[in-house]
Amino acid sequence: MRAKATRWAVLAGLMFLLGAGVCVAGTITGSQHDFTTKAWSGGRICVACHVTHKSDTSVTDAPLWSHANSTQTYTVYSSPTLNAGPMGQPSGLSKLCLSCHDGTVAIDSFGGNTGTTMISAVNNIGTSLADDHPIGFTYNTALATADGALFDPSTKSVTIGSGSQTKTGTITATLLYNGKMECSSCHDVHNTFTAGTSHLVKLPEAGSTICLACHNK
Repeated sequence: MRAKATRWAVLAGLMFLLGAGVCVAGTITGSQHDFTTKAWSGGRICVACHVTHKSDTSVTDAPLWSHANSTQTYTVYSSPTLNAGPMGQPSGLSKLCLSCHDGTVAIDSFGGNTGTTMISAVNNIGTSLADDHPIGFTYNTALATADGALFDPSTKSVTIGSGSQTKTGTITATLLYNGKMECSSCHDVHNTFTAGTSHLVKLPEAGSTICLACHNK
């Protein structure tokens, strides 16, 4: 009985220490994706996007996904100088981001419920991606060679994050997902490797550092 009580005491102590450390830099707590202050969240952070059981697996790369997905058809980026095109419809991780950020699905539509709280105007990308950085394309050595103004993602090294929370590697290893440029190539939704205090960006916006990580200008 005493041994069992001791195990529970140790476990409680560990949980306390973990809870005490959640406010340090590099965590989702306190970031733009911390929803604990929202009435619809029930004081929880992860619930808007993730669920532990019976998750939606219909979207590629969906990590225990719980949020309702958008059914919109998007106007995608197009340019006569774009060597990566033509762009297809968003998929994978970018599709998950757009389930809130295209402004057609309520933020609190998760767990099978239909919500009523829409994303703020400043964070609403809309359904036209024609004026946004292209996403969903394969970024590889062949593209870099054809474009002439992109770094080779297999050899160019970048460092994402800031302070003690950084990660260094090639563009392919640190910014691409399945070899593709996605929303999460520039933004870290969990605030793990971010630089600066806004937009959850992985590299600093100052001096266009985030742009020059890939663009050889």
